[in-house]
Amino acid sequence: MCICFYSNHFCYSYRRAIIYAIVSGISTWNKNNNSPILEVESKVVTKRMEISGGSGDSSAHTSYYVTFEVVSGDRLELMVNGQQYGQLVEGDSGILKFQGTRYLGFARSVA
Repeated sequence: MCICFYSNHFCYSYRRAIIYAIVSGISTWNKNNNSPILEVESKVVTKRMEISGGSGDSSAHTSYYVTFEVVSGDRLELMVNGQQYGQLVEGDSGILKFQGTRYLGFARSVA
């Protein structure tokens, strides 16, 4: 039985969403672990933040993303932490290290 302030249908949908998020996260984690670690020449082309929560009594959470462009022209957006986000500057060139969708580092080229 679901104890909530809404209908049972809402509770069922909410549980399904939680299960989907858990399964999706485990699947992404597994795919990243089975992907090769790559190091490629790239350039930082854009940065963005996504803020969620923060209404009422909930705390806000900020996610940071950086888009890299590799030599072939393909672009790859990766999630980074706040410190990494602050250290990367649009226009930076260097060697991007990543595994699947997991950011592992960026070694800036000295021009």
